[in-house]
This record gives sequence, structure tokens and C-alpha cells, in this order.
Amino acid sequence: MTQAQGRTKALLVEDDPNIVDLIRSNLYVRGFDTCVSFDGRHALELLETERPDIVLLDLMLPEADGFELCRQMRERSAVGIIVVSARGGQHDKVTALNFGADDYMTKPFGIEELLARITATLRRTRPVEAPQATPLRVEVGDVVIDLELRQVQVAGEVVHLTPTEFALLRELAVNRGKLLTHAQLLRRVWGPGYETETEYVRVYVRRLRAKLEGQGGPPVIVTHPRAGYRFAPD
Repeated sequence: MTQAQGRTKALLVEDDPNIVDLIRSNLYVRGFDTCVSFDGRHALELLETERPDIVLLDLMLPEADGFELCRQMRERSAVGIIVVSARGGQHDKVTALNFGADDYMTKPFGIEELLARITATLRRTRPVEAPQATPLRVEVGDVVIDLELRQVQVAGEVVHLTPTEFALLRELAVNRGKLLTHAQLLRRVWGPGYETETEYVRVYVRRLRAKLEGQGGPPVIVTHPRAGYRFAPD
């Protein structure tokens, strides 16, 4: 199936037909096409064939484990993933983020909030040109970050980062040596309204460290307890 010219495509993995109708109709009038997997069984197939720009994923599916589905989607694609679930516990949120989700919303939710979250996620997952004053290449130890190509290498090997991981790393790298607070990083990377979601930063910093920092090697990201983070200085 070919995507309509100029329209953004969403993959909705949700078993409640009322929620499906609500989201699909609201997305349609805002220029989205939506494909649906009601039980999660065909979600990975739709991810491959439809190549959506954004995934809205329920965790409580009748024939699939939402967490495992999130992990498999992240392994296969850099698509933006927003978990939309009735499970509002902190443990569920952290688990979903660790499995690669870009954002987490708890039901019930307002449609305007959902649309704002989708817009924020798409902003991160679509490439942007670096400002002229921004260095195009940042190095620390064996880590080389090419901001123009959106590519990261560790000891000469390309390391795959999700769009949100790269957006966070980019914000830290272009402000090398400066302390950035949790609220600053959340506002700049995730967007306005995320300033209190400190767990997002903690989870994604851990993900970056696991990919970029070797055991016993120098830190790429320095933690300032209860304050924030900074990229390793020159």
C-alpha cells in the first residue's frame, strides 16, 4: 500500500474498538492515515509493510505481550513508539522505556494531549539540519558523533541509536561541558510539558551509556546527582 501524498501514517495497536474509532477519526482530520492491529498478532507485519511514521501501542492485548511487542518493534525499526495503556504504574512506564518506547501515556487521556505527544515524538524522529554554529563532529575517547550524518561510532564501529537516544545525545554533545538540568533536557528533547518526567532522562541516559561507554573507560555522560547531566568536557 502506498502512503497518500503528504499524509503521515500511524500504526495503532489497540483492542478496544471505541478507542480505535476515536483515535483514527481524530488523526484522519489532522492529515494522518491509520492502520490497525486489534490483537497485536499482525503488528510486526504491518510495521514492515506499512512503514508507519508513529506507533501507538497498548500494552494489554488479548493475544500478545505489549512489552515484548515494543521490544521487537524497536529491534526492527527506529519508528516513534508511544505506549498508550491503562497501566499507570511507574514500573510499567520504566519497563516500556527500557524496551524502546519514546513516550508513555496512561488511559484515560485527552485527544489533544495525545496529538501533542505525537507531534513531539515526530519532531524527534524526523531529521533536522544542525544550525551553522553547531559543531558537526564531536569526539570523546573512542566515541565519534557525526551530527550531520546522525551517526555514532565507538572504536570505529557504527552504533545504532533510536531517534530519541540520538536527540538526547545531540543536546548533550552540542553543549559539551555544560550542566543541563533534567528539566532542560526534557524540554529540549521531549518538548514542553515533559519537565517533570525525570525518569525519561534517567532511562535514556542509561541506554546511551550502555551503548557508548566501555567497562572501565572514561565516561561520556557525567552525572550531577539531583541536578542533571553534562557531556564529557574536552
